[in-house]
Amino acid sequence: TGCPLRCTYCDTTYAFTGGQTMPLPEIMAAVAQHAPRYVTVTGGEPLAQKNSLPLLRALCDAGYAVSLETGGMLDISAVDARVMIVLDIKTPASGEVEKNHWSNLEQIKPQDEIKFVLCDEADYQWAKQVLHEHKLAARCGVLLSPAQGQLDARELAEWILRDHLPVRFQLQLHKLLWGNEAGR
Repeated sequence: TGCPLRCTYCDTTYAFTGGQTMPLPEIMAAVAQHAPRYVTVTGGEPLAQKNSLPLLRALCDAGYAVSLETGGMLDISAVDARVMIVLDIKTPASGEVEKNHWSNLEQIKPQDEIKFVLCDEADYQWAKQVLHEHKLAARCGVLLSPAQGQLDARELAEWILRDHLPVRFQLQLHKLLWGNEAGR
């Protein structure tokens, strides 16, 4: 657990201090019990955990398709190349825009994704500028997601359609299914 960011829309504040320490073999055994093909390592901020890189490598070695959801403030260059990275670029309304580690964009692979969580139209315009400035859509998948309770999903969808943006619209499905239930 843990996250050095304090985004205005954070939905996992319980991860700031809660959780438990588990050795790598115990984590691998817990994952194996569920028999998944695909494993997502998320947080808080997974890269803030000292053993996240060995965990990602072990999951890949065990044959899982692995993705890492990271807040983008920490260097991703040491992440195993087999891992699909979902890199969250923090927008101005997140309150954490100054913590974006822009050199991470140089590490992005075609199978990776860039995600923007948007709070308002100013965030949307800012994300459009970053999208074009860094030619992100030509390099990887790009996701735009409305911050729950701050931006109407339909409104964001209309902006994307109006502007013909080469992005995918994303909702937090777990929020629709389980609300704010911790760990879901």
